[in-house]
Amino acid sequence: MRILVINPGSTSTKVAVYKDERPVLLRNIRHTAEELQQYPTSFDQLPLRQSKIVQTLEEEGIPFEFDAIVGRGGLTHPIPAGVYRVNEQMLHDTRTAVRQHVCNLGCHIAAALAAELDNCSAFIADPVIVDEMCPEARICGSPSMKRSSVWHALNQRATARRHALAIGRRYEELDLIVAHLGGGITIGVHHQGRTIDVNNGLDGEGPFSPERAGTLPSADLIRMCFSGQYSEEELLRRVAGKAGLVAWLGTSDTREILDRIEAGDEKAKLIMDAMIYHIAKGIAAQAAVLCGRYDAILITGGLAHADYITSRLRERVSFIAPVHIYPGENEMEALAENALAVLRNQREVLEYQ
Repeated sequence: MRILVINPGSTSTKVAVYKDERPVLLRNIRHTAEELQQYPTSFDQLPLRQSKIVQTLEEEGIPFEFDAIVGRGGLTHPIPAGVYRVNEQMLHDTRTAVRQHVCNLGCHIAAALAAELDNCSAFIADPVIVDEMCPEARICGSPSMKRSSVWHALNQRATARRHALAIGRRYEELDLIVAHLGGGITIGVHHQGRTIDVNNGLDGEGPFSPERAGTLPSADLIRMCFSGQYSEEELLRRVAGKAGLVAWLGTSDTREILDRIEAGDEKAKLIMDAMIYHIAKGIAAQAAVLCGRYDAILITGGLAHADYITSRLRERVSFIAPVHIYPGENEMEALAENALAVLRNQREVLEYQ
């Protein structure tokens, strides 16, 4: 089976080709700021990104012959986890979504390219708005609001499945806490194949991260909103984009921050240790969801490469369950695995409604 994988990011488009489980091509197509500034909206970038993918395949001598094309899932309405066939309703919902992000292009590129081939299916898998939260988790302290899940569903679930395979168990029979540590941080409770609680890592909930503020003092935030000093866009950037480590230390590059700590920068050490402290508190809070009965805690994402971070997290939370480290995001592999499982009839393909 030949599978094309597409993952649009803010300044790049990742593309991969798999022959069954084996990667044949892995490329990160960079888009310059000058290139992207020509396009008022993310959807205006669609022809550019699509043509760059085709051009890359041609340059690498990869035949345009695929059994499936799978794209990163976008910000549709909340749906259960799984592999979804791209249909007209999904294309409409991503184009008109309130939250606009380039990840919404994944299903559009997949559908357009698949339409050029005979017997080629277009899929998405485990998009960021997967919502399987239990009723209690949806309730917050104001009836005019409800908690929602925007999280690293693809990598969290792929990491959980990878761990299950490593220990000879089924994901659907395990109870896990999975923490994805990247530009944003999300911590999910995986209860026998369903994620019944997770923080909204995009809109300001949970630990602060390299680029996001996490949970903030509500009254202080409201006062900032009505101070007259900031526009709505500026305030949103103070929640996601120009928040967290980058707000405190002027950079979101954890390698640079760790170098500064090594060189004796006390402020950098305090802020990094504070982030680790709040991540550990987030993991410990999720421990209460299943009364502390967990098979393992899994740490994944780009920050999991840093021993400074993982060793300190292990020290703080290993009293809950054994801690296992799975560095990196593995999103391309996870998308390919999901598509392959459907093609082999090992996983049901779901219809988006």
